[in-house]
Amino acid sequence: MSLPPADDGFTLERRGDVLVFVPSPHLEEFDLATAEELSAVLLGPIQELPMPMLIVDLEGVDFFGSSFLSLLLRCWKAVLVKGGQMVLAGVSPRARELLRITSLDIVWPLYANRSEAIAALQSD
Repeated sequence: MSLPPADDGFTLERRGDVLVFVPSPHLEEFDLATAEELSAVLLGPIQELPMPMLIVDLEGVDFFGSSFLSLLLRCWKAVLVKGGQMVLAGVSPRARELLRITSLDIVWPLYANRSEAIAALQSD
């Protein structure tokens, strides 16, 4: 299942119990209001799955700020409550540094691309 891109430029795909969230490359312009709207859209499918697996595919995204980090934390908490797992794929060097500074790089597994992330989640 694949949801069409939203006005804010993201897609959400479902492959069995794996959800793939692909945000817009323009996350630097992401604000708190957008995070609230997007949170509502993302949390629905996460809550529908018995044990959701979420991949946030950041390929093409160079950098993001605190509003997007807040969204990721909300998604992660929703996934954890259901016994699932959240991973990040295609993280740029700049975004990886932000994750390192915030110590979130040790919370979320990081994969080079979506294929590696899917393979890792499906093997667990």
